Amino acid sequence: MEININSLPETAQKQLEALYGYFPHLSEQQKEQFAALYDLYADWNSKINVISRKDIENLYEHHVLHSLGITQIINFHSGSKVMDLGTGGGFPGMPLAIYYPDVTFHLVDSIGKKIKVGQAIAEAIGLKNVTFRHCRGEEEKQQFDFVVSRAVMPLADLAKIVRKNIARKQINALPNGLICLKGGELQHEILPFKNIAITEDLSKAFNEEYFQTKKVVYLPL
Repeated sequence: MEININSLPETAQKQLEALYGYFPHLSEQQKEQFAALYDLYADWNSKINVISRKDIENLYEHHVLHSLGITQIINFHSGSKVMDLGTGGGFPGMPLAIYYPDVTFHLVDSIGKKIKVGQAIAEAIGLKNVTFRHCRGEEEKQQFDFVVSRAVMPLADLAKIVRKNIARKQINALPNGLICLKGGELQHEILPFKNIAITEDLSKAFNEEYFQTKKVVYLPL
């Protein structure tokens, strides 16, 4: 799967190079998988809207790099099982699955056509560590070390739905739980969990203006 990144639009090219800079230890295969995402998402997006049409040029910054912000709070141990709830077209699960080839990701969404897009893209880039399910979070009964999510719903609602999905056995440095990508003012949302939730500002890790208000929130469950 040889991808020439010079064939990408200039904005996407710069963002992809920035991503490689933030994660200098990527293998050639991982770089190629990330590079392949642009054309695949652009093509699918013209048929099924999984990313705002105006935002496709910012795929690497606003979607891929943002998804990888979860690496700022945890380094998933090999053999971990992670569910991405409300994955949409595959975020944050797909970029994380590329980044952690030894971790299993289960991507769940209530909208069938978005799951179809995720499946097609995973297949196209040869991603073997992802599974997909079209269902609501309440219907998924499997257990995982962590559940990840990107701005799907308020923290308290999400915690209520996924508590049943958190496995007891621990294999990571952080206790099993929920990890969310959030933006904006979070004080009110985190209030019920203020003694246990950990918040990390992505502006510390990524220089782009987009990340000024973006955070990762970890909640042990």
